[in-house]
Amino acid sequence: MSTTTSTTCNIGPMIADSARLGLGYAERMLKGITADQFARLATVQGQTIQSNHPAFIYGHLSLYPCRIVEALGGDASSITPTEAYLQKFDHNAQCVDDPEGTIYPAMDEITERFFTSHRLAIEALEQADDSQFTVINPNEAMRAKFATVGSLHGFYLGGHVMMHIGQLSAWRRMMGLGPA
Repeated sequence: MSTTTSTTCNIGPMIADSARLGLGYAERMLKGITADQFARLATVQGQTIQSNHPAFIYGHLSLYPCRIVEALGGDASSITPTEAYLQKFDHNAQCVDDPEGTIYPAMDEITERFFTSHRLAIEALEQADDSQFTVINPNEAMRAKFATVGSLHGFYLGGHVMMHIGQLSAWRRMMGLGPA
């Protein structure tokens, strides 16, 4: 079997398949979570558990898709996080309990940003030429772990999402919501 096309589009759709799986998992995990629980740390038998709550998880994960869209030459202006989002959800930010709902944005806002940004990143992946994924990762801090743009994007939309949604699965159980 031979191909004669000068461009190929195989890598992006492969990464997108994993991203879609994570997106579906993230959607299922919202089942039964109320807006007043969304930014709350879990409490088990009167003990508050310091772990990431849904507001932090979805807000944090909404920061990364713009990087993928930009790296693949797309317009990420509609999904680029605000400075407030960066301050609250950056990898260096600490997840805090928000019983009054005054620290984090509302559940609907955060989840809308999460799903919109991830869908746009998936579209960008599916349209990108394979050559865009094989270039050296320009993010020097991450290059030792992810040598190419493709490996970095695969992490951002695969392992990174699943890792944090796994935290949400544990949070659900601590909150008595069970699996979704």
